[in-house]
Parts: sequence; C-alpha cells; structure tokens
Amino acid sequence: MTAHVAPAKVNLSLHVTGRRADGRHDLDSLVAFADVGDRLTVAPGDRLSVSGPFAAGVPTDDSNLIRRALREAGERRNVALDKRLPHPAGIGGGSSDAAAVLRAVGTDLSVETLMALGADLPVCLLARGARMRGAGERVEPVDLPPLPAVLVNPGVPVPTGAVFAGLARRDNAPMPDRLPDWPDAAALTDWLTGMRNDLEPPARALAPPIDEALAALRDSGADLARMSGSGATCFGLYADKTGAERAAAALGRPDWWVQATVLS
Repeated sequence: MTAHVAPAKVNLSLHVTGRRADGRHDLDSLVAFADVGDRLTVAPGDRLSVSGPFAAGVPTDDSNLIRRALREAGERRNVALDKRLPHPAGIGGGSSDAAAVLRAVGTDLSVETLMALGADLPVCLLARGARMRGAGERVEPVDLPPLPAVLVNPGVPVPTGAVFAGLARRDNAPMPDRLPDWPDAAALTDWLTGMRNDLEPPARALAPPIDEALAALRDSGADLARMSGSGATCFGLYADKTGAERAAAALGRPDWWVQATVLS
C-alpha cells in the first residue's frame, strides 16, 4: 500500500483567448500547485472508497475520474481517497486525484486520452508550476518562487458551463509570449497584478459569496486576491508564511473552507 498526495491546482492567471468549433475554449493560464490536497492510498485490487471531510457527493463507481483513468491505463487498483479538498471548487480536485493515481501506477497516457478524461489532467499530471495553453493540452513547466497563500472556498457551487456561458467575450488577450524570470514571490505577485482570470466576473455574477471571499482576503492583508479556475475557490498571496497563517486564522467562517498554504 502506497500513500500519495493529490495537490490543489491554482490558476494564478487564466486568460480565455478563443473558442473552438468543438465548443472547447482556448486558454492561457499560469498554474501553481499547493502543498495541501487530497490523500490517496493505492494497493492491489479493484475498488474505490472515499472518506474525509468532503466525501459527500463523490461517486465510487466507474463514473469517478480515478476509475476512468485506471480503465484507460488498463490497470486495476484498490484506491482509498481521503477527500480533503472541496468540490467542485476550481482547484482541480478530481483531476488531481486521477493524476495522482496515474503517477502511482506509472502509466503514460497520450495527451489525447488525458484530454478526453478532462482538460486539467495534463497539467495535474505534471503537478508543478506550469503554463497551460490550448484547451489544456499544451503544458510547459515554469519555475515559480514559493508563494505564501491562503485558499478560501465560500461554500457555494458554481457550474462551470454557466460561468463560460457568462463570458462577455471569448477572444481576450493572452499572457505575454515570453514570461519573466521572477527572482522572488514579490516580483511574481507584482507581475500577476497585470494579469487576470477572465472567468472571475461571470462567476461573481452567479455566486455573490465569491465577492465576499475576495474582499475578506484583501482586508486580511493579501497583496493580490483572485479566483482560481471557474470558482468558487479564491486565493490571496502574502508577503510571508506568517502573514498567510495569521490571515487564515482570522478568515474562518462556519461555511468557508480556509487553508494557509505555499504555492509553487
């Protein structure tokens, strides 16, 4: 039996740059991964069990992304998932779980197969700082300085399809062709202020608690507050770990999931 971590994925920026004939959207996103995530144990067998604070609503049959990924890999395993990340939440939980299992069994699937499973699978399989382009199939590693952060999920589901449908336009500008070399977290945070998440405005219109989470992060001293993915999880970036941990302690609310972390 082997234990694995499926880290939370955070879109530091997410630019929607086009829409394809098949309905998929072209994106340009700078992605980081947290030092918190779901936990999985993998052993011989053919069963999926789920426990943990966010186990409710996670299927254990063949519709689960873990089971689907194993089937595509031609593998069978007993997987025990300790679900510690909220879902759906814009932090790639299900995709990261499936990617962790694929890493555990050591199977290389084609990009086409990964994309058929989910657009976040290629970047979650890498599980480190990266630039994600196309519909998610083009992934390049990027060296990121460690970023002290706080993740906040305000406890509201946001349907991904409805968020994309609410976009004012789908031909937004991408990030610069050449990314800078950021010497430290302050330099990266400053650069990110000029980037954006194009899905944030429509998600905020659908789920006003996202506005509350972003405002709370800013009020707690975050140098930058932004939504990840299609929501509803938001993140704040801080000058140091002490500031992030202090903010996380102050941000607790009954319906919120709040976690201090380091992104990289």
